[in-house]
Amino acid sequence: MPNKNILIAEDDADIVELLSLYLTGEGYTVFSAENGLQALERIASTKIDLAILDIMMPEMNGYDVLKRIRESYNFPVIMLSAKELDTDRILGLNLGADAYLTKPFNPLEVVAYVKSALRRYYDLGASDPGDRSPGEEHSLVVGELELDLLKFILRKRGRIVPLTPAEMKIVVKLMSAPGRVYTKAQLYACIGGEFYESDDNTMMVHISNIRSKIEDDPSNPRHIKTVRGLGYKIEAN
Repeated sequence: MPNKNILIAEDDADIVELLSLYLTGEGYTVFSAENGLQALERIASTKIDLAILDIMMPEMNGYDVLKRIRESYNFPVIMLSAKELDTDRILGLNLGADAYLTKPFNPLEVVAYVKSALRRYYDLGASDPGDRSPGEEHSLVVGELELDLLKFILRKRGRIVPLTPAEMKIVVKLMSAPGRVYTKAQLYACIGGEFYESDDNTMMVHISNIRSKIEDDPSNPRHIKTVRGLGYKIEAN
């Protein structure tokens, strides 16, 4: 996917140089910021298609930068951190990150995540509307939920439900076939590629976040149901 701008917000110059080498080698244009405030300034002045954020940065940490990004932008965000605790991973995903990678990392793995996030986010946003014939439906309706496939906006009883890019892809998948059970691997494939056992908690967090936004009572969901031992499905009731 050519001509995409990648922002690396990281105060370790060696990491920036390493990732830049690999990403530019794949044809991406790379911008860098050594602290959180510089990252926000770069995003405001340049069209950024994906951001890689370190959590422990001067001026403003990665979590706070991510919060600010999600107030105005919907592009994919990958978090980098030396912290391996599940609570840190969950916090990043709750704030709207699409992936969370721990240091030390293999730069090829980061590049793979970048490719996957860009492909799935921009293919989802660009291919469906233009590929539809004039007589084809431009929305999905499941009970009180309506998904606009032209603008990729989810509404519940007419009110907009804010979703992150990863959450939107999961909802599109589920609403495209109400009642069908999708495994965690199938759902993960639509947001991040190949599913590994370590990604199990990530998918559970995404589902929990979606439920908190669309369910009247997330602890007793009416729409997104868990099918034990199999995966998840969405129902109209």
